[in-house]
Amino acid sequence: MNLLLLRPDDDWLDRRSVQLDDQRAHHIRTVLKPSVGDSLRAGLVGGKQGRAVITALTSEGVSLQVDFQDPPPPRHRFDIVLALPRPKMLRRVLRTVAEFGVAHLHLINTARVEKSYWQSPLLADAKVEEALLAGMERASDTLMPRVHQHKLFRPFVEDRLTALCAGRVCWMAQMGSMDALRDQSPDPAMVLVGPEGGFVPFELELLQRVIARPVHLGSRTLSVDTALTTVLAQG
Repeated sequence: MNLLLLRPDDDWLDRRSVQLDDQRAHHIRTVLKPSVGDSLRAGLVGGKQGRAVITALTSEGVSLQVDFQDPPPPRHRFDIVLALPRPKMLRRVLRTVAEFGVAHLHLINTARVEKSYWQSPLLADAKVEEALLAGMERASDTLMPRVHQHKLFRPFVEDRLTALCAGRVCWMAQMGSMDALRDQSPDPAMVLVGPEGGFVPFELELLQRVIARPVHLGSRTLSVDTALTTVLAQG
């Protein structure tokens, strides 16, 4: 836990004093093992960050007094459109976008996305939030990425994608493309990453006809999570 994340709905006694009695309190007591008067790095989800001083330690919980003066780190310059990955990869993907400070992640359906993936319990709001918070704690961030789910490919591309790009260039990771993502301008952009096996020809044609411009990530075939990390590392 590199940053203790507090929430607006925690047990706040006033604007600066809060009590915890959940797994965060357990982690503080049993892993960090501070003394009264010690301070921790902390932040408010959706807000600023700073320090939290331990004012009381009991077997039931931890009391803290906070001082949040520092803004969260800046957002990543890329928003991401990602074909919904296999459930066992999804949690890792969510943590990755949170660690990199992505503002918006759009999960989409494609021909190579199994229908069963959309039934995964990991797509429930509580599970998505849990994975994002884990990434935010690791990266010392207080701003949670917004995760959007789009189950229909064609309506998303034809009706939503251009507006979502909002005047930014829309890159599409595609093996064999002439241009490399790393050689493009450092401006904000939307980047699309397809499923294992890539977009099918119809999807490639539609994406390029509407707005997407293909770029490659190198000469190697990458798994979805590695491709996503490669994209974000170049941002």
